[in-house]
Formats: sequence, structure tokens, C-alpha cells
Amino acid sequence: MTDTTDDIAEEISFQAFEDDCRLLGSLLHDVLQREAGHQFMEKVERNRILAQSACNMRMAGIEDTAELLEKQLASEISKMTLEEALTLARTFSHYLTLMGVAETHHRVRKARNVDHLSKSCDDIFDKLIQSGVPPEDLYDTVCKQEVEIVLTAHPTQINRRTLQYKHIRIAHLLEFNDRPDLSREDKDMLIEDLVREITSIWQTDELRRHKPTPVDEARAGLHIVEQSLWKAVPHYLRRVSTALKKHTGRPLPLTSTPIKFGSWMGGDRDGNPNVTAKVTRDVALLSHWMAIDLYIREVDSLRFELSMNRCSNKMENLAHEILLKETASEDWHHESWDQQVERSHSKHYNQQTLALPTQLPVGADLPSCTECNDGESQHPILQFPSTDHMMHHRQDDQRSSSLISSSQHSNQTSSKISGNGNAAMGNHSLPPINLHSSSTGSTPSTPRSSSQLIAQRKLSESQTGQSSFQKLLEPSLPQRPGIAPYRIVLGNVKDKLMRTRRRLELLLEGLPCDHDPSDFYETPDQLLEPLLLCYESLQSCGSGILADGRLADLIRRVATFGMILMKLDLRQESARHSETLDAITKYLDMGVYSEWDEETKLKLLTRELKSKRPLVPPSIEVASDVKEVLDTFRVAAELGSDSLGAYVISMASNASDVLAVELLQKDARLSVSGELGRPCPGGTLRVVPLFETVKDLRGAGSVIRKLLSIDWYREHIIKNHNGHQEVMVGYSDSGKDAGRFTAAWELYKAQEDVVAACNEYGIKVTLFHGRGGSIGRGGGPTYLAIQSQPPGSVMGTLRSTEQGEMVQAKFGLPQTAVRQLEIYTTAVLLATLRPPIPPREKKWRDVMEEISNISCHHYRSTVYDNPEFLTYFHEATPQAELGFLNIGSRPTRRKSSTGIGHLRAIPWIFAWTQTRFVLPSWLGVGAGLKGACEKGYKEDLQAMYKEWPFFQSTIDLIEMVLGKADLPIAKHYDEVLVSESRRELGAQLRGELGMTEKYVLVVSGHEKLSENNRSLRRLIESRLPYLNPINMLQVEILRRLRQDDDNNKLRDALLITINGIAAGMRNTG
Repeated sequence: MTDTTDDIAEEISFQAFEDDCRLLGSLLHDVLQREAGHQFMEKVERNRILAQSACNMRMAGIEDTAELLEKQLASEISKMTLEEALTLARTFSHYLTLMGVAETHHRVRKARNVDHLSKSCDDIFDKLIQSGVPPEDLYDTVCKQEVEIVLTAHPTQINRRTLQYKHIRIAHLLEFNDRPDLSREDKDMLIEDLVREITSIWQTDELRRHKPTPVDEARAGLHIVEQSLWKAVPHYLRRVSTALKKHTGRPLPLTSTPIKFGSWMGGDRDGNPNVTAKVTRDVALLSHWMAIDLYIREVDSLRFELSMNRCSNKMENLAHEILLKETASEDWHHESWDQQVERSHSKHYNQQTLALPTQLPVGADLPSCTECNDGESQHPILQFPSTDHMMHHRQDDQRSSSLISSSQHSNQTSSKISGNGNAAMGNHSLPPINLHSSSTGSTPSTPRSSSQLIAQRKLSESQTGQSSFQKLLEPSLPQRPGIAPYRIVLGNVKDKLMRTRRRLELLLEGLPCDHDPSDFYETPDQLLEPLLLCYESLQSCGSGILADGRLADLIRRVATFGMILMKLDLRQESARHSETLDAITKYLDMGVYSEWDEETKLKLLTRELKSKRPLVPPSIEVASDVKEVLDTFRVAAELGSDSLGAYVISMASNASDVLAVELLQKDARLSVSGELGRPCPGGTLRVVPLFETVKDLRGAGSVIRKLLSIDWYREHIIKNHNGHQEVMVGYSDSGKDAGRFTAAWELYKAQEDVVAACNEYGIKVTLFHGRGGSIGRGGGPTYLAIQSQPPGSVMGTLRSTEQGEMVQAKFGLPQTAVRQLEIYTTAVLLATLRPPIPPREKKWRDVMEEISNISCHHYRSTVYDNPEFLTYFHEATPQAELGFLNIGSRPTRRKSSTGIGHLRAIPWIFAWTQTRFVLPSWLGVGAGLKGACEKGYKEDLQAMYKEWPFFQSTIDLIEMVLGKADLPIAKHYDEVLVSESRRELGAQLRGELGMTEKYVLVVSGHEKLSENNRSLRRLIESRLPYLNPINMLQVEILRRLRQDDDNNKLRDALLITINGIAAGMRNTG
């Protein structure tokens, strides 16, 4: 159990976990004996024993001996050659990663073996019923719940995707190892497989050699859907439905979706110039393509499964209609039905499909309920249609794979080379995107060039031979059994899906695409219609047991994932919209928009929003940055709300920031609609202000009140967004701006104020939480976070980001994904039906203000006002070197300034986590608590901790961080790397860490840190013999590198230590 990926606080048995750690450690040792040699392994063991002994001494309170042992360890490390240092860093880094794999597996095993799982749907539904909630209220609240988990590309995932997959395979082998029926031969083979995986990991370069592109990041997010969420969602919904039926008598409706998914990957352009309008369009089409491809696989399995003939009259009539359409232009006596289907498809896109399965679909031999337990994907890793971004910047983890059976796509072959030079062979690939296609908009239907006609002819010729060969594989007409109606209908569904997929390929290639809406699936409802008909037919014929299996799972997937898997949010900074309106108003001789006061801006924006004509002239010539903003709105108009989710405005501070986006969106939709000669697809995007700094959080309620007081805006929200206002609050920048404690309190108050503002105008509100993985960026256990929100802020709706390493940790395996989805559901349900307790009395709020003011002043006086702090930060941490990690497509700074103000929150947290000082998560807290205690509020603080969920969770998270901090390690960084004149600052900060620990324990009443989470403390202690040497090694490498900064091998060694420490700390930024 860890603080970042598990929400269960119960005590767990460590025996099985420790057995797994010993097994993996022993096998790693054996591999390294062969790979690195016996002599080197003796040095590794000596360093581990020194570190272990020092840890034991510290835990026993024998500080002097511990310090001597640590100095001896540091001395040993300083004498190592560069090669030895590199190998030692890799050794301990891989061991910590393997411990993490064992830890994740142990949580899965524990959850599987517990009869009554805490915070599960069954558990919480039962508690709510017992507490007096009527079953009808429980049922309605669950069915209406709207939770959206938004995956982001924030650069905190250290591990290459290649290694992530190898770690997943090891987790599967550990699961297999738990089986009690393994024979000696099975056990031996399993050990051999583990040795092979560990050897493969050791011989794989753990460093990314190229920065990922935004498209690469989007592909990584889509892989999470394919490898895990695709399997987890039906399993999770079955759990919800079963628990609902048990406690209310009614199952979850088939198309009810308590949880959906969104994405920022390919849409978040805030401070990232690499995310362009074309990237957003390509990523949206790729996501759509993958959704269709996954549905084709599922329909294949269903066609095999639903072989029965008994059906409803409506189903029989539909099957008959499909047959009549297929035979309308052909003589049935001369051609089989399948041959006509083939000819029909050739007419559309020169592709053929079969009404009946001609071979067993992949995984069709497995019951659908086993999908979630089979962590290995039943299909190889997805190969997307390539883009120009991928062609120019190959990510190290690109791997191609076959998606559909070779009988359907044997004409397609591919060979891809990964970023590290490894060939990744696959059976099929799709045509590349046209590099010269327009950066915005769908490709118009223009006459085809000669090269396009040649390409089309080649495609047709290649499939002629394929079709002839296919006839040899199929049974002839007299040998065929009667065609089952479900197979006819599902064959037609697959036919339409394949045409939809081919259309998307043409759009990605930039080729002409004739659009007949009846040929394609454009909305989830269109795909659901025949599937629901199959379901109703089976139910009406007494075959409900069949309907509720794989078919029900597919219906639930369509309802949850729609036609695009994860709707893509767009995000841009408010200043970029002001610059765009500056260019427009200057062009129209209206003045300079950004120089106007707020009321003047609102007057113009409101007037233009009411107008029926566009504001932006088609002939306008603007700078490239402005053009990019306009192009983005154009793409948003072309894709619409069917593909895109919200438009998030970062650094929002005024009502005009929201109306500016509404105007630019309206303008683009008018322009695109005029060119298309029809309305834009879908509706307008939700415009979501993101309040990030303390100042903006304090004004959030006023901004929302101002917006809702404008008649046009309020009517727009009611008409186009079902009376729903969405507001996002940012945890990262507020924490960097004012410190963790002040940020937490300001976020709490801002949410209260926003909810009150919306209630005043009768508008519903959804709060979107921009939480990071680390405590310093709003991270922590999901359940705890939701249960500590202000009353009324979670009324059945919630959006929350999941970032970086947390995406893989929470959703990388189907089993852990199911658990996390359940926790989201039950936490939101509890917060809705049994809202968290508010502060008992006004005095508590006054105490919070007192602590917050002292904490904020102390934090800012240290970080922003002390002229020595910035240099100390650069000397004491590896912040400057983090950019070489290549873990994200965006720059580490918003602007070129070297100050902390323009440094992004992720590298700010990341750097301090590496040194084990984790300063941003606690700085200022101790001063605030001490000040409150000295003013006589000690008993009030202790009462607040016991009775107020928000205050308790805030203190618990800070206590958790303090438990992971390490003063001796932080001191070692200062002694070796920091200039003598600034070491006093480090000593003062370490003193403040000690003071913070003292007063946190006073408030919580605990005798020592993590007393209420002994499992976490034990896990942290188990990592120290491997984590401490890596920290000391990092210090030594930093010392050498700063004297020889062009040494690439030293830089590699440093990056490996960064990986290892991130694995040991279990989070990064």
C-alpha cells in the first residue's frame, strides 16, 4: 500500500509481499552476477549492508553510529569509477522498481482475497441504506452520477513505456505464482520467465533519448485505455449493478455511465507551442479511429458467440431487411451472400468483411468475465496511423501490432523503428497522414490528383488477390448452415464500423472522403441502436443470461467511451485570447482590446455575442501566434462537442476571459458552418475558467456572479449546457504561489463561494479539480480528497485530473483500475448523500485564517523575498538537470525567466522530491501551527482535527509527506553541493522541518509520524537500504557533473539516479 496509489488505510499482512520482494531481489542478483560480475556484486552488497545498518541505527535512536555508517557509505561511493557508479545506480533503481511491482501486485491480491472490501460499492451502499437513505434515493443518485476522470500528459511519468509493459508482465507472473496448483515444472518455468523478463529489463536502455511529441503522449494515454480501462469498465459497472440490485432491487441501467473519461493529451496548449491545431485534430481522429477499431474486435467476438436462431419479430425483420439490401442488385442464385457483401464493400472503400466469422476471434474462447483478470492485453499493442510528428520524432516506445485477423487485413504490413533503434515489427499498419494537409478543417471534396488515383488503384489491385484467396477459405453455399439473425445484424454493424474506420483513415491521410452519413457511425446512439435491439430480442426470448454477458459489456462500453474513447479538452492561457482580440480590434480600427477596462470589454463581447454575423473578417492577416489561436477555434468548430469536451482557460481572473472564448468560438462556428453549408457537428464546447493563483481563487466567486448576471451568458448556459456551469480550481500553481496550507484553505473557500454564486442564480455547478500526483500539487488518496471537500461542492458531479505516473499507477492494470473507479463512485456518492461536515463554529474559520496568513507570509518571505533562496535551490537540487529526462513535450518554464515565478509547478516539486526534502509540501505549515498554538488555539486545533474532515485530511497529508522526508539525506546534499555561504539557509530550513513535525504531531495527537498508517511507514522503511545509496550516489554524480558538464556518461548516470529516487519515493511531481 502506498500513499499515492491506494486508498485503503487498513493494516495489511506483509508476508506475501516480502516473499515477492525476496524472490525478485534474488533473481535480479542472479542476473547481475552474470551481467556485471561477482566482484561488482560484492560492492553492491557491501553498500546495501552499510545503508541497512545505518537505517537500523537511526530507527533505534543511535544517531552517532548511524552518521558514521552514512559517512563511510558516502566515502565508498565517492571512490567509485564512473562505470561502477552507473551500474550501481541501475542496480538499486531496478530493485526499487521491482519492489513497486511487488507492492502493486500485493494490493491486487489483498483486494481479491478480502470478503468485505472497504469503500466498495457493496460496502458503501449497505452503510447508506443502514443510515436511513431510502433505496429509491440511492438508486437515482447512482444512476445520475456524473464523474469524469481526465488523463493529462503532465511530465511526471519517469519510466519508458517499454519498461512499463515489462513491469506489467512481471506482475502477471507474480499473480500466476500465487496459484496453489502449480507443479514443480510449472514453478521452474515461471522462474525462467521471470529471469527472462528481468534480464530483458537490465539490457534495455532505461532513458528516453528523445522528447515525446504531443501525439506520442496522446498515444500513451490511448494505450492505457486499450490495455486496462477497456477491460476494467464493464467489470466495474457489473460491480455497481450487482450492488445496486442487492440493496435496491434494481440493476444499473445498461446505458447509465457513472464514470467517463476525458483527456488533455493533444489538447493542452498552455505554455506548450508543440500542441498545434493540427495536432489536436490528428489526436481527435486517432482517438476516434481507435474506438472504432476496438468496437470491431468486440463485434467479432459477439458474432461468434450469438449463434442462436431464436429471436424477436423485430430482430427477424431487421435481419431480413439487411439480406434484401445486400441482394437487391445481385442474383442470389449465382453468388453467395458473403460474396455480395464483399462486392458491396469494394464499392465503398475496396474492403471486404464477412457476415459469418471464418475463424475464431481472438479471446473468443474466454468468458467475458475473465477479461479483467487477464492483465496481459489479448491483442498486441496498437499501431496507430502515423503522423508527421511521429515521423520526425520517433518516441522510444513506439511499437506496432496487428489489430484485426490477417484474413481481413493481410494486404497491410509495416515495420517501425523505435527511438532507440529497435525494430518493432507488426502485421498491419495504416497509411500515413498527409504531411501537407491543411492544419485545420476536414479535407474538402476536391478532384483527385493522379498520385491519389494511382494509390487507389494499387489498393484495389492488392485486394483483388486477397478476395480470390479468401474464397478458398470459405465453405461453399450448399455446405453452409442457416444464417443466424444476430450474426446478420452484427455483420452489418461490423460492415458499417469498417467503413467508418476507413473514412477516418482517409481523413488522417488528407485524402478526399465522400460523406454519406448513412454509411458511417457518427454518434454512440447510432451504434447502440442495433446492439440494444439484439439485447431486447434475447431478453424477450428468455435468453437474458446471454444478453447480460459480452453483449451487455459492449453496450456499456459504447455508453461510456462513445465514439472517441476520451473527449479531448482544449486548454489555453487567457493572455493568448487577449492577444488575439487585440489583433482583431486593431485590424477593425476599434482600438487595443487589452487596454480597455473590464466593463468596456464586457460591453463589446456581449454585443458581438448577440450578433448573428462573424466579427473576424476572412481576409484578416495576423501574426503566427494569433493565427494558431484562431486555427484552434476553427478545429474546435469542425470537431464539435462530439469529439471535444471543455475549453479550459488557464490563469482566468475576469468574466471577460470567459466571454472572449465564447466569442471566438461562436465566430469560428459561424465561419465553418458557412463553408460547409450546414451546421457544425455537435454543440459548442463548455468554457471553463481555471482559477490558479491565490488572488484568482479569492475572486472566483465574484467572477462567476458577474458572468451569471449577464443575461446572454445565463441563457446560453441554460439552453446549451443544461443549466450547468463548470469551474476548475488549480492545486499546483496555488501551492507554488503561497504554500500548501494556504493553497488548501483558499481552494476550500473558493469552492464554497463558487457554489454559493451558482445557487444564487439557480445554476448547477461542476467543480473540476486540477490535482497532481504529489501532495505539493494537491495529490493524495482519492477517497480522502473527495470526502474533505466543502459541503454542497460535490452534488453527484465531479471532474478530476489524473497525471503522469499516477495514470499508470492507478489505471495501468485492470484490477487496480476497477478498484479506483469504485472508489471514485462511492466517494462522490457519500459526498452527495452524506456531505462532509462543515467547520463547527466560526472560530474555526478564524483559526484557519490565522494559520494561513502566518504560513503564507513565512513561505513567501523564504521562497520569493530571500535573495539567496533561488541560488540555494539551484545548488541543492538537480532542477537544472531535469530537462534532460525527456519526459514531456512541453518546456519546464512558461517564460524564459530563471525565477521561481515562471518555473512550472512540476519541476519545482520534482526537484525537492529528489533531495528528500519535499520542501514545497510543508514549508510555512510549522510556522502557522506554532503561531496558532502560541495564541492559545491548541485545543481548538485538536478539536478541528478530530471533527472537521477538511482540516484532518490537510494535516494527515502533511504528516504523510513529513514521513517521507529525510533530514540526513537533505543535509548531505547541502554539505557537498551548496556554497558555504548558503549552507546556513539550508540549516534554517532543516530546523523548520523539525519544527513542522513537532507541531503536526501536537495537532494530530500522534506520538510519531504515520502512526495512523503503519503500513506506509513500514513500506518506506523497507525501501531505505536501496533509496539512501542512490541519493548519495546522485550527490556524488552532481558534484562531478558540475565540474564536467559536457560528460554525457555522467549525465546518463544522473538521470538513472533520478529514475531510481522517483521509484523509491513512489511519485515525482
